[in-house]
Amino acid sequence: MQFTECFKLNRTKVALLATALGGTVALGAAAHAQEDLLIAIYKSGTQQYFIDQSDGFIAEAEALGFEARTFNVELDANLAINTVNDAIAQGAAGIAITVPDQAIGPAVARAAAEAGIPLVATDDSIQDAEGNSVPFVGFDGTDMGNKVGEAAAALLEESGWLNDSDVTLGVLSTEVQTLSVCNDRTNASRAQVMGVGVTEDQIFAVPYEGTADSALQVAGPVITAHPEVDRWVVFACNDEGVLGTLNALYAAGVTPDDIIGVGLGAYEACRPWEAGLDTGFRAALYISGVDVGAAAADVLAANINDGTPLPPMTVANTTIVTPETYQEYFQCN
Repeated sequence: MQFTECFKLNRTKVALLATALGGTVALGAAAHAQEDLLIAIYKSGTQQYFIDQSDGFIAEAEALGFEARTFNVELDANLAINTVNDAIAQGAAGIAITVPDQAIGPAVARAAAEAGIPLVATDDSIQDAEGNSVPFVGFDGTDMGNKVGEAAAALLEESGWLNDSDVTLGVLSTEVQTLSVCNDRTNASRAQVMGVGVTEDQIFAVPYEGTADSALQVAGPVITAHPEVDRWVVFACNDEGVLGTLNALYAAGVTPDDIIGVGLGAYEACRPWEAGLDTGFRAALYISGVDVGAAAADVLAANINDGTPLPPMTVANTTIVTPETYQEYFQCN
């Protein structure tokens, strides 16, 4: 008998014994008896945000007495599913995952359920085959997008561009259109800038894959197609999206003074701020990957150790930072 089969059989026996005695048992506790191992799986694991999240997960898990391992599956959905199965085979007592594609939610949820181990979705929400949401740890996408949009709108009003007849304004909304949490962010940001007078025909979508390189490649032709625009506002699903779009603007000859870019993450925005460079990054929403990783470890550990139900949603805090204020909140890596 394979270890995974034995693991599931032992858990079934525990549950049946508890029922026979008229009591209940936290299945997580049975898993903990097998192996004090927590595993986190990340997409785009070379991005600074996910590096921070991995570090936060490992540090918190180890502080709670667990062994922890993390795996980067980049944007490979099949690799993510295989890694979940490998984690179960390694005896994981709990799994956190940021999926590269929300469509794999049912497969991931089924694998964890069949193994009887707790699962949380980090950053990107997923559902099981019945449409039930997997417990989520991360951020409120709409709230994030609102904060980015509010910052962009305030900077736009301060610039005077809206009331300058000599200015032709364009807004680049850099979007991961296949990811619901990213749509929540950029849709909310769009609504905020439209609230101060930006019109729909002034907003140009830049559909990218979540990386700076893909944003750069897609934004270039969009910018070239609108030579009449001489002032630009940029927001995106993440800092990489803004960074790639800014680089495309620079390549097209647009100077930082003619750009209002608001990042989402702040880990890329802070680099030119730290170096004292001219940049189109005027502000960014600071989000802590460390906090999300630690929170995921916390809720998994509580379920495993004490049978505490996984909260449906665990939301981390965010705040807008600028070149003048970011060092109050974090050190730029």
